[in-house]
Amino acid sequence: MNAPESPPASCEKADSDKPEPEQPVARAMGSREFVALMAFIQALQALSVDSMLPALGHIAADLHVTDANHRQLVVGIFMLFSGLGCLVPGALADRFGRRPVLLTCMALYVLLTTACALAVSFQMLLISRALLGLACAGFNVLPAAIIRDSFEGDRMARTQSLVAMVFMVVPMMAPSVGQAVLLAASWRWIFGVMGLMGLIVSIWAVLRLPETLHPQYRQSIEITRLTRTMGEVITNRAAIGYVIANALVTGALLGYINSAQQLVAEHFGAGARFPLIFAGMALTMALTAFINSRIVMRMGARRVSHGALLVYICTSLLQWKMAGPGETIWEFLPLMTLNMCLSGFLGANFSSIALQPFARTAGAAASIQVFIRIVGGSVLGIIIGNAFDGTARPLAFALASAGVLTLGLLLFSEKGQLFKRRNPPGLPRQVA
Repeated sequence: MNAPESPPASCEKADSDKPEPEQPVARAMGSREFVALMAFIQALQALSVDSMLPALGHIAADLHVTDANHRQLVVGIFMLFSGLGCLVPGALADRFGRRPVLLTCMALYVLLTTACALAVSFQMLLISRALLGLACAGFNVLPAAIIRDSFEGDRMARTQSLVAMVFMVVPMMAPSVGQAVLLAASWRWIFGVMGLMGLIVSIWAVLRLPETLHPQYRQSIEITRLTRTMGEVITNRAAIGYVIANALVTGALLGYINSAQQLVAEHFGAGARFPLIFAGMALTMALTAFINSRIVMRMGARRVSHGALLVYICTSLLQWKMAGPGETIWEFLPLMTLNMCLSGFLGANFSSIALQPFARTAGAAASIQVFIRIVGGSVLGIIIGNAFDGTARPLAFALASAGVLTLGLLLFSEKGQLFKRRNPPGLPRQVA
């Protein structure tokens, strides 16, 4: 086993006479309950997107939307503001604690889903969706900070993988939930179901989730301090390569999601089988997250993600070579599914590695990192989706390009040395 390297310049070891604080989460709830709660918190954001898809036509007709493409703003506006809002909750959580900020976001979630359900115009619905996206930004940022508070190194990567595994169930089920509601009631009741889920998760968090931010890590809210923290996040060599790489991988995945209906259902002729195919692919990603959680403690987040990236590049290049007018669905699906599985080995591990240098400012660090990933990934996803030309070739080119660029970014962050494990279990915890 390789000896651990020194921490980045922005890190310093905790004082030897200050033992690592006991983790409050471990005292309050078991690991399974903790993983489930973190996953359900993140799932509230996914539910706000995927459950809407079957209802967009109904919303457009009921609220008299004349341009058919404008209905997409119900999803697009939400995602945009969800990404933009990621800069706020982390800094607040570093000052006031994770618990009060998270519970505030949950209260706003319940309130704003009710506002969406009661909207009498399309403009009012979009405003409510934008505000809902801002509230959901906390669900993107705070679970990562809570996990960072509670776990270190590969244990953190393992926990994030388990959370991702549970979380991935929502994209598989949410469209069916929305469709089931439409069979019995108006589209407005989809927001009612969302609000009810938010209320249930809120009560769960109130009763069971303790404050995880160590008192000595609290940060005052000062513009200069926040600017300095953001600057440290962006300029930290050990982290920034992984952050941008995560945005590239996310953008390639969103590019597929944006064009999946046209590509799979229309170009490859899947038709009514498309929802089942999409759900099956999501299931493979959930299984990948589970596998990652089982091996990352033994092999390390870097070794797992670096190895997966090399396979990802090879698979994407093969997919690019095969893409074209004559490609069949049976040639496309196995390679695309494999790439989605490999991206499951990348995302959670990249996130945990990127947060390693920022124990004392994990909230602000998570905010800026999630902001870059979601906003950058969303923009790239839109560009990739709009490049659809009736074949899978633009998507395959985007996947291959993302893989090659990601390799370069990781080589930069790791100073040219891949597969070198740091912070294996049992070593003293390093604190930034």
